[in-house]
Amino acid sequence: MTSDPQTAQIGQPLSEVHVLLQNRNFHHVPVMDGSEPVGMISATDILKLVYDVEGHEERALRTHLDHQFTLEDAMSTDLVTVKVGDALRKVVDLMSDGTVHSVLVLNDDGELEGIVTSTDLIRQLGVFL
Repeated sequence: MTSDPQTAQIGQPLSEVHVLLQNRNFHHVPVMDGSEPVGMISATDILKLVYDVEGHEERALRTHLDHQFTLEDAMSTDLVTVKVGDALRKVVDLMSDGTVHSVLVLNDDGELEGIVTSTDLIRQLGVFL
């Protein structure tokens, strides 16, 4: 699990999340409403929005994102979650069909503790090999 993952807040400009995803080595960002996770946004979600803006400079792309879309437009609200202390096998089962690429880890109060991504699982597999 990646503890204390980078998050976005409801109302944050989509262009800021786009820049965050471009400049970091991760592809999923939990979207929070205060301390409660309410969505997930991925680099792919943003790419789907800007597919028709190909060839534009980065500044124009960010402007387009913020004028045409909100973070809420792009994020998924179908969160897949587990509780702190759940077995890793549960995460593997949730991700094994290939439709889910990240699982949020919540504490008993429903607050975000971390995220497990397919990359985290591959790294863990490497420990066993």
